[in-house]
Amino acid sequence: MYRFVVAPSGMKESLSAAEAAEAIAEGLLRAVPDAVVDLLPLVDGGEGTARALAAAGGGRLVPRLATGPVGDPVDTHFALLPDAPGAPGTAVVEMAAVAGLALVPAGRRDPTATTTRGVGELVRAALDTGARQVLVGCGDSGTSDGGAGALQALGARLLDARGRELPPGGGALRRLARIDPTGLDRRLATTEITVAVNPHNVLCGPRGVARVFGPQKGATPAQTEELSAALDHWATVLERDLGPLDVDLRTGPGTGASGGLGAGLAALGARLLPRFRVFLDHLDLDARIAGADLVVTAEGALDGQTPFGKIPGEVARRARAHGVPVLALAGTIGEGAREVHLTGVDAYSGILPAPVGLPEALARGGEFLADAAERALRMVLIGSRLAARA
Repeated sequence: MYRFVVAPSGMKESLSAAEAAEAIAEGLLRAVPDAVVDLLPLVDGGEGTARALAAAGGGRLVPRLATGPVGDPVDTHFALLPDAPGAPGTAVVEMAAVAGLALVPAGRRDPTATTTRGVGELVRAALDTGARQVLVGCGDSGTSDGGAGALQALGARLLDARGRELPPGGGALRRLARIDPTGLDRRLATTEITVAVNPHNVLCGPRGVARVFGPQKGATPAQTEELSAALDHWATVLERDLGPLDVDLRTGPGTGASGGLGAGLAALGARLLPRFRVFLDHLDLDARIAGADLVVTAEGALDGQTPFGKIPGEVARRARAHGVPVLALAGTIGEGAREVHLTGVDAYSGILPAPVGLPEALARGGEFLADAAERALRMVLIGSRLAARA
């Protein structure tokens, strides 16, 4: 009897991680009806993180209205995970739920102007519940303001040379003269704030967040350089006015998470931890992989970024340590996809059976994923039979 571990991430605008896992399992069981399938839908701090952790930890979602990335109010939420029945425990703030790229209309994608203010508003709302710890999940952001909006919502004043408050957006940071921290919420000093980050993302330099992710958020080449300079200046002022700090805000691991939100929160004393250490270890992932015959993972796009902090790359690294083969499925196969073999992915495949428009691909994602899982497993089984005959 075969045992398969299914450990996908979600596919943006199409399937949640849980829906992707169910679709893959459906396809695998068509090929091997008596297989044991262990479902491990995974989150990395991006879309769906608060909901997934609430479901896994016996928590609940708390709805809120907060400032969205373009300044309009959005319906959002955070999760509360109790330490004990009836006792406040950990609040999970998912930045994508209030400042994610999906909340930025296509015609308004200007990362010099978008704001993380709503993230700070959710942190304050979480503190109002009495939560003793706040976990901020970074991922799928639509912002590049270095966390400036979040700090303003938490009470910091960002002032220009004439003492005027800066407007929203990372572009304005080049005019920052000083930070007045006297109005910061005093509860921050007694609350443990952990930020789950991709440690490969840094704030400044040639691989700084503005240059790597700014174009994906709508930045022109000129805006990319403007943001890069503004974030470098932001780091200088943060270190001067809020320091001394335990982390290098320019190049410290994870400081560039979610358009620099990691750096902004680190300047307030938050701990930046690798997101997989935060989200995967509590699932006993390694032990479950170790007992599998095959691991199947998936994401929306498999490309050169996959080995650098994406879920399939992390799953493959852990599976390789246990000698378990890995199959990766993806909505699209992009440039640099061959690099995933270096992480431990043994084979990968796109899920589309034929060229289709994006709306149809998103709407039929579950169907395509199930069919692709079945096709891929049948090929694996042919290889096993050939090996046995040899």
